[in-house]
Amino acid sequence: MNKTGKVWAGLLLLLTGSLTAPAQPGQAQPATPAVQWVETAPGVWKGSVGKPEAYDLLTASGAQPNTAALDRLGKTAFPLAPETIAARIVGGRTYLRFPLERGEQLYGFGLNFQSVHQRGKVLQLHMDHYANRDNGRTHAPTPFYVSSQGYGVFVNTARYVTVYSGTAVRRDSRHPAESKDRNTDKTWSARPYSDAVEMLVPAEGVEIYVFAGPKPMDVVRRYNLFNGGGCLPPRWGLGFTQRVHRLYTAEQVKQEAAEFETRGYPLDFIGLEPGWQSKSYPCTFEWDKTRFPDPAGFVKDLLKKDVRVNLWTNPYVSPDASMFPKIAPLSGSHTVWTGLVPDLTLPEAQAVYWEQFEKDHLAIGVSGYKIDEVDGNDVWLWPDVATFPSGLSAEQMRQTYGLLVQRQSADLFRKRNTRTYGLVRASNGGGSSFPYVIYNDNYSHQDFITGLINSGFIGTLWTPEVRTSKSGEEWLRRFQSVCFSPMAMINAWSEGTKPWSFAEVADPVREVARLRMRMLPYWYTEFARYHYDGIPPFRAVNLEDGFNEKPESRTVVASLNDNPYQEAVSQEIRDQYMAGEYLLVAPMFAGQTSRKVILPKGRWYDFYTGRFAGEGEVITVTPGLEKIPVFVKDGALIPLMPPMLHAPKAGQKVDLEIRHYGEKPGEYRLYDDDGETFDYEKGRFSWRTLRAERTRDGRWRGSISPAEKGKPNTVGSVTWTFMTP
Repeated sequence: MNKTGKVWAGLLLLLTGSLTAPAQPGQAQPATPAVQWVETAPGVWKGSVGKPEAYDLLTASGAQPNTAALDRLGKTAFPLAPETIAARIVGGRTYLRFPLERGEQLYGFGLNFQSVHQRGKVLQLHMDHYANRDNGRTHAPTPFYVSSQGYGVFVNTARYVTVYSGTAVRRDSRHPAESKDRNTDKTWSARPYSDAVEMLVPAEGVEIYVFAGPKPMDVVRRYNLFNGGGCLPPRWGLGFTQRVHRLYTAEQVKQEAAEFETRGYPLDFIGLEPGWQSKSYPCTFEWDKTRFPDPAGFVKDLLKKDVRVNLWTNPYVSPDASMFPKIAPLSGSHTVWTGLVPDLTLPEAQAVYWEQFEKDHLAIGVSGYKIDEVDGNDVWLWPDVATFPSGLSAEQMRQTYGLLVQRQSADLFRKRNTRTYGLVRASNGGGSSFPYVIYNDNYSHQDFITGLINSGFIGTLWTPEVRTSKSGEEWLRRFQSVCFSPMAMINAWSEGTKPWSFAEVADPVREVARLRMRMLPYWYTEFARYHYDGIPPFRAVNLEDGFNEKPESRTVVASLNDNPYQEAVSQEIRDQYMAGEYLLVAPMFAGQTSRKVILPKGRWYDFYTGRFAGEGEVITVTPGLEKIPVFVKDGALIPLMPPMLHAPKAGQKVDLEIRHYGEKPGEYRLYDDDGETFDYEKGRFSWRTLRAERTRDGRWRGSISPAEKGKPNTVGSVTWTFMTP
C-alpha cells in the first residue's frame, strides 16, 4: 500500500471503527468488529452491523436460498476491498458507505421508470405509488444495487432508506474532487466528483449482503437465487388476459369471453374488477349477488371454456364485511377508505382474513388475484403515526405489506398444489419467487419500457399493460410491447376496451396476440431458467455479454446541471431490452416510423425473416406498423407451437416448430413439466436438448434429445425451420 493509501486507511479506521475481511463459516472473528462478514453461500456474504432488527425484508418474504443453484454458480472472491466499506451507528441510526470507482455505473435501487443509470442520484427508498419521478418512492423500493464492476449490495431492512448514490463528497475521500474556480474555469460543476454510495438506515443496526459476479448478470442471478429463485408461473399465466369493465355482470363477462373465441383472439384468464364484490374501497371480499348470482356456476362455466378467473381486491376490510368483527382487534389504529388494515404479521389475523378467500374464492375455482393499493399514496394509506397490534411500526408495515399479501395469498394456492399468477402494486427485496407482476396507474409507454428494463435488476416482474389509446397506431404499438412482457394484458376496468376496439388494426393485434401464444414454449422455458438459474426473463441489455455501453457517449457538458460523471455515464438505453436468452426487443412508440437499435457484440438476425441485421453496431430500422422490431442472436433456437386460443392443459401434447437463426450451430435446453402444479419440486420435470448443426454436405440438421422415461413429455411432432438464407 502506498503512503496515500495508508493515510486513507488510518483515517477510515478512526472514523468507522475496525473493519474486517470476509471470514469463512466457523472462523473466529476479531473483537467488536464494525462489520462482520460471513460467506453464507458461494459468492454471497452477510455483514452484520450493530443490532439488526428482528423484522426485515427477508423475514417478511420468508425467502429461502436455492442453495443447490448457488453452489452451481461456484465460489469467487469477495468483490470489494473490505477496508473501503464503512459503517457507523450514531443517534440510533446506521450510516453505511461503499466505494465507487471512476468508470463505474450503478443499476437498481428499486423499480425506476425514467432512468436506468442510478449513479448521481439521491433517493429515499419508500414504498409508494409512482408519481412520475425517480426519487425512490416507488412500487418496489428495493435496497439493492448492481455495479457495472460485477458486484451487488443488498441492505436487508424494512425501514425507509436514504441513498446518496455517488453524490456526497467527504473531505477524507480516497479520490478527492478537484477544487475549481467557477469564475474562470468553464469545467466547474455544482456537483463535484463523488467516490462512494452512502446510505442512512433509521435503525441501530442492519444486515448487509454483498453479492459477487464476476459479471453483473452473475450478481443478479445470485441475488434472485438467494431469494429462492424467480417464480415459475403456470403455462396459462403466460397466455393472454383481459381485465373487464369494473361493473360487468356475470353474463357480460361470459359474453366477452365467447366473443374472444368467435373472433379468434387468445384468452387464458379474465380479471374481474371492483364490481364483483358487494362493496369495495373498502372491501367485503364477498360476491355481489346482483351481478354474480351464482359465483360457483359462473367460474365453472368459464373453466369449461378453458378461461380462468382472477379477482381484483385491496386488503382493507369494510365495516359490512362478515369478517369485520373478528379482524377488528387484529388491525391497525388507522383505516384506509374507512376500512380496517389487518396486521398480517399475526398468525391469528392471517387465519381470519384468508379464510374468507379460501371459502368464497379458491373453493369454487378462482385462479388468482390482483392485489391493489398496497403501495401508497400518503393521503389515503395509513400514516407513519399508525400503530399495529404486533408492535411493528407503520413504516415497517408499509415497506413490507406487498410482500405479506403476495406470500400469504400464494400459499393458499400452494396448499392446493396449484400454481397461480397475478398482479400486485407493491413488492420489495426478498420477493423474487412470488408469482406476481407489478403494475401501476401511470400510462407512459416509454416509462413502461424503462420499468420493464429496471425490473430485471431487482428480482421483480413488471407489465406494460394496455388500457386505451388515442389512435389505432398507439393501440397496436402498446399491444406489441405487452405481448413481449411478463404478462400480456388489457386492463379495461375503466374504458371497457377490447383487442378489436380499433378496427383498423384489429387484424395485426390478433396476429401479435397469436404470436404470443406461439412463443409459449420459449416463454415457459425462460421462466424456468428464472426459477432454476436466476436469469431474469426480461432484462436490460446492460446485462448482456458484449454490450457496448458507450455507442454514443456524451463528450460535452451543456449546462451546470448536467451529470458530471463523464467517465461513468454514457447515453442511457431505456427503450430496448432482452427477452429471454436470444431475443432483443426494440419497441416502437406512437408517431415513430423508424428508430435506432443498439446491437451488442456478435451477429444478429431479424426475427421475422432471418436476414442478417448487424453486428455490434447501431442500426436504423423501419419495420412498418404491423411489426415490433425483434432481433435474434446468431445460433439461436426458438421453439414455437401452433397459435392456440388457450395455453395447453396439463399433459397435453403440442407440436413444435424449432426455428434456427444465423450461421452458428445452436443448442437450447427446452423445459417441460405439467404446467399447473408444484410437482416439479418433487423432480417431475425435464430438460430436453435441442441442437442445430451442419452436416458434412453443408446442410442444416436439427435434433431433440429423447424424452426421459417417467418424466413429463408434452412434445408432439417436431419440425425444423432454418430461417437464415
